[in-house]
Amino acid sequence: MAFNDSQRYFPDTRMRRMRADSFSRRLMQEHVLTPNDLIYPVFVLEGENQTEQVASMPGVERMSIDLLVKEAKALDQLGVPAMALFPVTPLTAKSEFAEEAYNPDGLAQRAVKAIKEACPEMGIITDVALDPFTTHGQDGILNDQGYVLNDRTVETLMKQALSHAEAGADVVAPSDMMDGRIGAIRDILEEEGHCNTRIMSYAAKYASAYYGPFRDAVGSAANLGKGNKFNYQMDPANSNEALHEVALDLAEGADMVMVKPGMPYLDIVRRVKDEFKVPTFAYQVSGEYAMHMAAFQNGWLDERSVMMESLLAFKRAGCDGILTYFAKRAAQLLNE
Repeated sequence: MAFNDSQRYFPDTRMRRMRADSFSRRLMQEHVLTPNDLIYPVFVLEGENQTEQVASMPGVERMSIDLLVKEAKALDQLGVPAMALFPVTPLTAKSEFAEEAYNPDGLAQRAVKAIKEACPEMGIITDVALDPFTTHGQDGILNDQGYVLNDRTVETLMKQALSHAEAGADVVAPSDMMDGRIGAIRDILEEEGHCNTRIMSYAAKYASAYYGPFRDAVGSAANLGKGNKFNYQMDPANSNEALHEVALDLAEGADMVMVKPGMPYLDIVRRVKDEFKVPTFAYQVSGEYAMHMAAFQNGWLDERSVMMESLLAFKRAGCDGILTYFAKRAAQLLNE
């Protein structure tokens, strides 16, 4: 802010005046977090009345479909608008070409149907990616040299996205980072009459080391082994490239864009929001959650205040919504 030479600073201007009382702090608060800002990622597994703890994500469970339906109803009561669904694919269903990804009776497809039937107002976001379904843990189809084939992978992603839309998914969220997949998915959805199925593009997804616990949760860590995803996910050193990726996905028909991971990439969120002014989301990923939980459990940080501060940081950076494993707990606190 510029001041001219005739203006005084202190004591005419005392920044602490507005901080002196609760009412004035509340009146000038620039950003407010509500349950409407939260999306809850959940892991679904086969069986009935089944739960499994995710060791590297304290407090997070894989749940069978029947229990996930109950969870959806609880989230709906708390005002959380959407869930992001990630299937835990049995080893016997994985293959080189990820055929299970578009099985109309697959785990994700059945989960979508069950949740929408029981809780139709809950928004369901499905992950469009092949790593939970491949024997090698990569997000696409490999050639003989182990390189992910872009166009061949996109063909399978189109089938997967369509199967999710036919099951009743409200939003399909391609997280694979293949070139051209948004346009291809938009075309097939339009052709098959799913014009209102929204696309949330993982437009700026970085090849991050923060994803480890998530890969444990969906069972792809062992398949990936010592492999990496550097030839399709973004380099953490790059910022301008993210804007190029977002621009391309919007041009191809994305309704929303996402930056992933979250807190280490809030500068990218801010740049995307300032540049494009479109619905912008970020994913507070498994590694971020695990670090917070370790600090909470050791008494190093206060759980309630740090959790809420971390979520507010996303809003301040420009997020319209946040995918976070804290969504349910945060919504409970916001409803108190």
